[in-house]
Amino acid sequence: MATTYSSFNLHTTPEKFYIEACDEGANNVLVIDRVSNDMTLTVKEDIPPSAVSDPICGILGTIRLVAGMYLIIITKKRKVGDLLGHTVWKATDFHVISYKKTILHMTDSQMQDNRTFLSMLHGVLTTDGFYFSTDYDLTHSLQHLAYTSPEFQETSLLERADQRFVWNRHLLRGFIAQPELHRFVYPVLHGFMTMTTCCINGKIFEWTLISRRSCYRAGVRYYVRGIDSEGHAANFVETEQIIQYNGFKASFVQTRGSIPFYWSQRPNLKYKPTPHINRSINHLDGFQRHFDSQITLYGKQVILNLVNQKGCEKPLEQAFSQMVSNLANGMVRYIAFDFHKECSRMRWDRLQILVDAVSAMQDEFGYFLVDPKGKVLIQQDGTFRSNCMDCLDRTNVIQSLLARRSLHFQLQSLAVLHIGQRIEEQADFEKMYKNAWADNANACAKQYAGTGALKTDFTRTGKRTQWGLVMDGWNSMIRYIKNNFSDGFRQDSIDLFLGNYAVDEMDLATPLHEPRDWKFLTLPIIMLVAFSMCVICFLMTGDTWTETLAYVLFWGTASVGTAAFILFNGQEFVDTPKLFQKQKTD
Repeated sequence: MATTYSSFNLHTTPEKFYIEACDEGANNVLVIDRVSNDMTLTVKEDIPPSAVSDPICGILGTIRLVAGMYLIIITKKRKVGDLLGHTVWKATDFHVISYKKTILHMTDSQMQDNRTFLSMLHGVLTTDGFYFSTDYDLTHSLQHLAYTSPEFQETSLLERADQRFVWNRHLLRGFIAQPELHRFVYPVLHGFMTMTTCCINGKIFEWTLISRRSCYRAGVRYYVRGIDSEGHAANFVETEQIIQYNGFKASFVQTRGSIPFYWSQRPNLKYKPTPHINRSINHLDGFQRHFDSQITLYGKQVILNLVNQKGCEKPLEQAFSQMVSNLANGMVRYIAFDFHKECSRMRWDRLQILVDAVSAMQDEFGYFLVDPKGKVLIQQDGTFRSNCMDCLDRTNVIQSLLARRSLHFQLQSLAVLHIGQRIEEQADFEKMYKNAWADNANACAKQYAGTGALKTDFTRTGKRTQWGLVMDGWNSMIRYIKNNFSDGFRQDSIDLFLGNYAVDEMDLATPLHEPRDWKFLTLPIIMLVAFSMCVICFLMTGDTWTETLAYVLFWGTASVGTAAFILFNGQEFVDTPKLFQKQKTD
């Protein structure tokens, strides 16, 4: 495989960026012209002595904003661990550098827009969870890599990567067009990774958990639901659990993703907005594209639908069940499990009902296992596709239980666990395992919903706690605030980063300047003034109690009436995306 360079120096002059490959024996230098934007190769001897030099960890890519082109570099990284002998890194800090030496050519409005776009980039880059390797393909599962051709294995990381999981694909479009530059860049994964050296019965093995978040139909909780016309599901994540022991390698893959038809759930100031199924479109086309793709990639599909089977979630469950029936594909099986109903009143032991119900299917699918010589001993023939409404909290709990069951059989087949032993009895490993899956839940939740996951007390301890309920309440409140008052900006940030919206320097105006309706500011102010006056009148009594009551009722009625009007027209008061989004479905 054509590996990428692993260390760099950035040399900056007013006219050019010189990115020097610092690997042993390397003499290549990438030159980026700050005026023409051309990218070429040269040698170290051509770097001007006057250039300002800094060590960097890598190139994330380039992007065009109002002020022109920008170079995004990785300035700090942290080692996650070694996967099959290859170092895996987490990018922890970035720097965005303008090609232009000055922005005096821009108007005040353009400068403000440019600052807003830079703030959007900063918002994405500071969202935790960017991972990369300079000599290993993190975007594919072990099973997929085991069946690749020699020609595939000789291609660069950029060429061979699974494009669903390359989050800097748009930023690297200029590099992709020039194969000679591929050694200077690498695909960056967004999601979660943890790697731990474990010991059971005196036998040491490596345990890895990888969650790969898809960049197709990516976005935030309430603004991206369902699927697009190509069948890409919102919040789609492929999670792989890997074991390495004495040269043997085993893995188990699961997926999660939004309910795969056309539906939406726009924020409207209500705690839980009502989902809406689009009745004016043919759902089965996109639904079939989604599962055709899943079957091609993963084999047989078992859908674990964890949504409520009553209330506002019930129509989604009914529609999902009906579409699977209409699909009539023997490779797709459907299981509905009302998570909240079954586990109500802290009865979390009832999750075992679902695990037992799918145990035969899991045994049928198996897991992937390869011996030290690279011979495939077992292959995984299908996956569980789990979902709840957000594909976060309930989904992660179930996935952790299924992964533990698979791990039990893997460790037994490798003679790490003795016959009759259970993983739950290995206290140190069990604690690490639960915490890792809870960390995975938090990472996925922060990337999609803006806060840590709910129900992680069960994932970490195996039981529901009162403190866990308190933390769930806190996170739910923060989610409500973010989903209603900042997620429009977050959605715009992701669309900009992934190239769903492209900035044109020639445009004099951007969608950022769309005016808000007069009600947006006026009515909340009226409500606050009326509520304040109500409190003041109550505390500062008038000459008679009837006078005081009249003032309190007047201002109280004004504040309640205004609040009711705001709630009734909630969608006009929430933060909405302003930039263009591809494949809107509502």
